[in-house]
Amino acid sequence: MTISLIPVQGMPEIHPGDDLGRLIAERTELRDGDVVVVTQKVVSKAEGRLIQVDPDDPLSHKAVVEQEAVRILRRRGDLIMTETSHGFVCANSGVDLSNMERGWAALLPLDPDRSARRIRDSLRARAAVAVGVVVSDTFGRTWRVGVTDVAIGTAGVAAVVDLRGGVDGLGRVLEVTQVCVADELASAAELVMGKSAGVPAAVVRGVDPAWLRESSVRTEVVRPYREDLFR
Repeated sequence: MTISLIPVQGMPEIHPGDDLGRLIAERTELRDGDVVVVTQKVVSKAEGRLIQVDPDDPLSHKAVVEQEAVRILRRRGDLIMTETSHGFVCANSGVDLSNMERGWAALLPLDPDRSARRIRDSLRARAAVAVGVVVSDTFGRTWRVGVTDVAIGTAGVAAVVDLRGGVDGLGRVLEVTQVCVADELASAAELVMGKSAGVPAAVVRGVDPAWLRESSVRTEVVRPYREDLFR
């Protein structure tokens, strides 16, 4: 399997009410089976998930962080580790000031899976193609330095591929292997989008056709609390 990563160039500044599917379809030639990865920031902007903060107070968004959290897990200095209503465990409830106009912060979409479905349906209507969509965001990782992009919403492409019951290269039965391909697609796409290049979407071409199905990050990826060994 050969994967190609294609940045969607020339996207304009996004405003509330913008149709991301239309803007993407106008700027790239899509094929059946492509997966379009779109960053959370532009999804939040298009959905109006924006809030004003005090531009002269670097900590004014912390009150918003607590409002967006259903549980505060840790505090260390200015950093607050929270659990959001989506079930995500992340820094500052996903409230983001980067690449935002001064005095504004972006909140996570209310339902990122629904956001992905909306973009997927728009792309299907405008480009007449069957594609998957991943909404991505940048998360840190427990016990590892650095950040990477992960999936917070999916539509039309598997969030997790379950390999249990198959065999490895030596014929051993796989008993626990579940691959979060949505996170892998999000991370791969970030390589051509970058953090400061102004490229908020990318096309991943060449994915396994077996991955193209209905899915949900919330139900497939977010680990149930009863299975969490660390909270």
